[in-house]
Amino acid sequence: MAIHENLLGGPPPTHLPDDPEPRELLASGAAPAEVAAKYPASSLAWAQLADEAFEAGRVVESYAYARTGYHRGLDALRRNGWKGHGPVPFEHEPNRGFLRALHALARAAQAIGEQEEYERCSTFLRESSPTAADTLS
Repeated sequence: MAIHENLLGGPPPTHLPDDPEPRELLASGAAPAEVAAKYPASSLAWAQLADEAFEAGRVVESYAYARTGYHRGLDALRRNGWKGHGPVPFEHEPNRGFLRALHALARAAQAIGEQEEYERCSTFLRESSPTAADTLS
């Protein structure tokens, strides 16, 4: 039996390919706006922009950044075999940008009173990665 075999018969986990440049730039202290401009497909850069805006009280801006990161992440997931459902493990570091953007979108939606969006995104996060839901909350 393969170690990663899904015994419940669901779709296999989706593991996004590594894209170390944006992650390394952010880790070195580069401004997230500069990283997002240079690597606009990086969900991680958009998620970090969303976090910074939220922490500064710019909730609508946070929502917009998070939605961009979320959609960039969905595009990447689909390009890598994801069919609209199934695990997106937080343990796989390249998946974290998408999961962080999804969490940020839920958080900002709740803050602006968009309860349906908050619930949809929170459920999506928990179903994609219970570890992400627990870690990011």
